[in-house]
Amino acid sequence: MDFNTLGKHISKAYLFRGSRTKPFLAPRGVFAANGKLFVSDTGHNRVFIWNTIPRTEFLEPDVILGQETIKASGRNSNKKVSASTLLYPSGLWSDGTTLIVADAWNHRVLIWHRLPTENGQPADVVIGQPDFDENLPNIKGQAANPEANSLNWPYGVFSDGKSIWIADTGNRRVLYYDKIPGTNFKKADAVIGKPDLTTRDYENDEPIWPYSVKVSDQGVLAIADTQFYRILVWKDKKDAFKNSADVIIGQENFDNAGQNQFMLTPNSNTLSWTYDTCFHKNGILVNDTGNSRILVFDTIPMRSNEHASKVIGRQDFKTSSEFKDNLSGTQNAIYWPFSISTYKNSLFIADTGNHRLVIGDLNT
Repeated sequence: MDFNTLGKHISKAYLFRGSRTKPFLAPRGVFAANGKLFVSDTGHNRVFIWNTIPRTEFLEPDVILGQETIKASGRNSNKKVSASTLLYPSGLWSDGTTLIVADAWNHRVLIWHRLPTENGQPADVVIGQPDFDENLPNIKGQAANPEANSLNWPYGVFSDGKSIWIADTGNRRVLYYDKIPGTNFKKADAVIGKPDLTTRDYENDEPIWPYSVKVSDQGVLAIADTQFYRILVWKDKKDAFKNSADVIIGQENFDNAGQNQFMLTPNSNTLSWTYDTCFHKNGILVNDTGNSRILVFDTIPMRSNEHASKVIGRQDFKTSSEFKDNLSGTQNAIYWPFSISTYKNSLFIADTGNHRLVIGDLNT
């Protein structure tokens, strides 16, 4: 990789590809906490845990979830779905003790109340299914309406250590649990983006295709609303249950839904297929996946359609994913990154299109 393509706002960058025996395949989730690194190796249907942040290009994981060996990668371990299997895991969250994984294509979220220490360790709790042996969307199938305890392609999860927010993507809503469930099949306590817990139809001021949800230490809530190329921001997380977002990043208003606002090239206020966002210090980082870049807002925008302060991953705001240096391959720069995470002053990028992580220090 040419690390100069990252720009001047990240330094000491290096690549991490996971296990040398069987490296990452399209990793869609990354999270760092308490000195540990968690990665959803989505294409191989497994989640990795490193008990220390890797500093080399390859390092064998301390724990593998979803598979029993490093070489295994089958969907649900080539078996029936169970408490030990995964199918297209995506978003994840941990505080170093509890681990929560969005097991997207099993239409469930798994919880380990104590950090797993063994390969293939079964989860303690399942959300979205009656038990660990079932995996139909909305319990009854794709045509079924959502319920207070059902899920349909949940791609994102977040917790503050007490509560859980789930991006229930296929149901076009975000579910909220006041307490991290200790038993299976718990009903959500509230919903964001819908008038009730059984509605799937949507209006333009609601999350249309929510892929990830994040909450800052100050209580600001942000949802990556992928299909409308925008980030929805509430200044107070409590308002999200009854009000439309206070601020839109990437669009002028709720009715606009243009990819890069219908321009031929991106700009500092446009987005394309945004899949994640991340609070950092007083600002917010936006994972602009379709443009293969991360936009940096030094402070939380107070108005819709504000321009980013900085860009990571491209030399300027006008350069998209398909630039001339990518004509002979995408390895030179980050390409279709799906997830970002910060820990202390480090940035972790799931460089999904290149089957690797990019890790570096933020100079913002």
